[in-house]
Amino acid sequence: MWQVLGQDKAIRFLESSLKRGGLAHAYLLVGPPHVGKMTLACDIAKTLNCTGDNPPCGQCPACVRVTSGKYADVASVGRVKDEKSGRLKRDIGIDQMRDVQKAAHLPPYEGKFKVFIIDGAELLSTDAANCFLKTLEEPPPHIVFLLLAGKESDVLPTVVSRCQRVEVRPLPPERIEAALVDRWAVGPAQARLLAHLSQGCLGWALQAKDKPELLQQRVDMAERFRQLAGSGYEPRFAFAAELATQHEQSPEQVSHVLGLWGLWWRDLLMVRGGCPRWSVNIEQVDKLSKSEYASLSTSQITGSIRRLEATVQHLRRNANPRLALEALMLELPRVTSA
Repeated sequence: MWQVLGQDKAIRFLESSLKRGGLAHAYLLVGPPHVGKMTLACDIAKTLNCTGDNPPCGQCPACVRVTSGKYADVASVGRVKDEKSGRLKRDIGIDQMRDVQKAAHLPPYEGKFKVFIIDGAELLSTDAANCFLKTLEEPPPHIVFLLLAGKESDVLPTVVSRCQRVEVRPLPPERIEAALVDRWAVGPAQARLLAHLSQGCLGWALQAKDKPELLQQRVDMAERFRQLAGSGYEPRFAFAAELATQHEQSPEQVSHVLGLWGLWWRDLLMVRGGCPRWSVNIEQVDKLSKSEYASLSTSQITGSIRRLEATVQHLRRNANPRLALEALMLELPRVTSA
């Protein structure tokens, strides 16, 4: 039984490939964080090595061991901690991919296929990607690579061209809400809130149901965005400096914050357009309905969303964080009291 929820199209495609013997040696699973890419990858690994009658059965020794992370022929590769700083490195290094290259040329130890899951294919360093490319070009038999990535465009094109693309799509909020109520016994009101905030990513909703601090962080951040919208340059530049410092330790977290800020502006657009039910942060609708936001035009709101998205892209291309963030603060419009 496939454990990933709502990815019927991807499952049909993979099952069809297996039945007709058209299994690819590498798949690129593309989708936003927490959408189910790792769950789907584990399902594929179980399917390839399942000894039951209807793979993945979830009950045979192979399926059980893959689920527990103890199956010798399934390995996951991702960023590792720096020995000196103790923080995660920014990319997946060439030494890690050399280890994969060596292991890939060994036959399966206990199953039918060796499966390597590359968690964050867009984080492969240039040297690591080029090293991996050699294995992708001449893959050993009985090897399947599963590359997980947020965006296909962030992965080296030569790597993408050698993979079969599988899209892992966000789920409708109604689907997530129903799953939270039926499968995880979450209360209806909480399930509705989590479903909207998750943006279609069930994994985030499951994390948040057990960690109330995640919800509180979003509430606090939404209030920060509200205050910044009506503030002058000094508080905005202080926020830019705060994010620039944070970027040195965790670029992903800064991109996440800017993404949340973009959603705040989007929700404002939905409320202003008379479509509050399409808001992500549904608990913020009343605040966004206040007359003080009447000073903003639709073009200013949509422009703010584009500027935030552009800043995320600039930071990914190694722009100076402080300059990029300060430029953003200068460009975002200011809310004036009615």
